Amino acid sequence: MMLEFIKNRPLEKLDGSEKYHIKHFLRYFSGRNLNELKGVDVRRYAASRQEAGIKPATVNRELNTLSRAYNWARQHLEWEIVNPVEGNKLPEPEGRVRWLTPEEQTTMLGLARQHHHAPHLVDFLILALNTACRSGELMGLEWERVDFDNNLIYLEAQHTKTRKRRSIPINNAATEALVSRAHFRATHCPSSPWVFAHKNGERIQSVRTSFSFICRKMGIKNFHIHDLRHTVASRMVQSGVALPVVGNALGHRSIRSTERYAHLAPEQIRDAFATLEATTTKASRENEKSETR
Repeated sequence: MMLEFIKNRPLEKLDGSEKYHIKHFLRYFSGRNLNELKGVDVRRYAASRQEAGIKPATVNRELNTLSRAYNWARQHLEWEIVNPVEGNKLPEPEGRVRWLTPEEQTTMLGLARQHHHAPHLVDFLILALNTACRSGELMGLEWERVDFDNNLIYLEAQHTKTRKRRSIPINNAATEALVSRAHFRATHCPSSPWVFAHKNGERIQSVRTSFSFICRKMGIKNFHIHDLRHTVASRMVQSGVALPVVGNALGHRSIRSTERYAHLAPEQIRDAFATLEATTTKASRENEKSETR
């Protein structure tokens, strides 16, 4: 089933993580009859991965790949098989949310400007904090998808984690960072297609090392590149932006991903309850008038 799934899955949809997941399935389920696999086998697989120190969220992503393969075989190969993954995923703890305070953000950008071994880092940070793009989306960004005329960055389905196309507005800060990258390109590698490129024009693969260095210098722990997206989302919610709008801006697959930030908007929740109070008070007064008559 997995061989057929891989062979027929569009290349832009079969990412490295799915290949990694399938290797684990091969080790655990190899030699088993597909029709005999039950929910209990999926639960035992999940338990074995947890025993190996794998977090529930990661195990569930692996199970999502297995589930997709089953559903694909049922639909395209018309196999009469039951998907044993359904109803057997692990409960996940509430998503971790860590973001930069305005003071931490200022300090981080200041240190990045002084980090001469990675002169591109400050532009990366500014873009990440003003577009909410994932690290991979920025590292893989090509100049042909930067539209200065309309102030937009275009991400096609193959460029995003959720496989959904989206356009990202470019504000003034993001524009300055892109102009900085364009100047670097014109000076060192005018033919390079990449926004983040080395002097020889080759694509910069990651900023993880320089980012970790800056975090250590700041003395902040347990902060990851992805937390820059949390920072953007947190600021939006705290500024009163509605959760569905935040979800669309960040390209979330579902509202569940955005709901982790709901606690950051207590005033909106307070206002919501205030409307209930107003409605209740009005109904009570009308009822009193009716009884008086």
